[in-house]
Amino acid sequence: MEHEERLKAALADRYQVEREIGSGGMATVYLAQDLKHDREVAVKVLKPQLAQGIGSDRFLLEINTAANLTHPHIVPVYDSGEAEGFLYYVMPYLEGESLRARLDREGQLSLEAALEITREVAEALAYAHGEGVVHRDVKPENILLTGEHALLADFGIAQALAKTGSVRLTETGVSVGTPAYMSPEQASGEGAVDGRSDQYALGCVLYEMLGGQPPFTGSTGASVIRQHLATDPQSLLIFRPGLPEHVAVTVKRLLAKTPADRFEKVGDLKLALSSLPADTPVPWGSGGWG
Repeated sequence: MEHEERLKAALADRYQVEREIGSGGMATVYLAQDLKHDREVAVKVLKPQLAQGIGSDRFLLEINTAANLTHPHIVPVYDSGEAEGFLYYVMPYLEGESLRARLDREGQLSLEAALEITREVAEALAYAHGEGVVHRDVKPENILLTGEHALLADFGIAQALAKTGSVRLTETGVSVGTPAYMSPEQASGEGAVDGRSDQYALGCVLYEMLGGQPPFTGSTGASVIRQHLATDPQSLLIFRPGLPEHVAVTVKRLLAKTPADRFEKVGDLKLALSSLPADTPVPWGSGGWG
């Protein structure tokens, strides 16, 4: 509580922090009232060890880049800053839930919902890649479901981590990316991390939506990473009999170990998943952020 009270005091001139609404390995999210614009917002505050590893200058630079991304399937960044040692950025408060919360509740999703979510996230990534921005941490926790749409959040944090340097990050115990969704080239630190790395992560997310679990699981992050580097995932047909063959083939291509064997551009993924009409509404359900 002392941490939250210090945060409330640090932001009191601009935001009235009300309560915690979510927490992960990198940050804690608070519901707040934007006093200047009289609106509800979500304030994401980096964990102290992460803030220490990145530093305020690098964080604010990368978040500013993310704030310039404007797309229907990207959660916008309203504001960012440093206050009394807290590094934070501000987003709209969205009614709905994360894809992680939905997967935890339902396990497998319908084919229609999984493909629509994938298509909308692919559109967000295609736009960001066109602006020269790679996400580096696509995962269910960063995909928000609201109304009839999926929105991708947290552009900038992983990019700031990557540019900070491996030695400094190791010292603070922070890593870039999430093992269950990490491409081989990102996991190994060998080769360029580009838009095809985001493709791989999105392939892992699609695999989980259809199969009920990520392509690789293990008791430790290191064991999962070893599988990304050297093991082929089990066929989705084992977990999802009757899955259309072209969908299984598309997922397999997204999960290719070598970036050159994936799609040339993430925008091509939408064409590969064209069996579902683009205007088919898929209700996401209701709930809070999770």
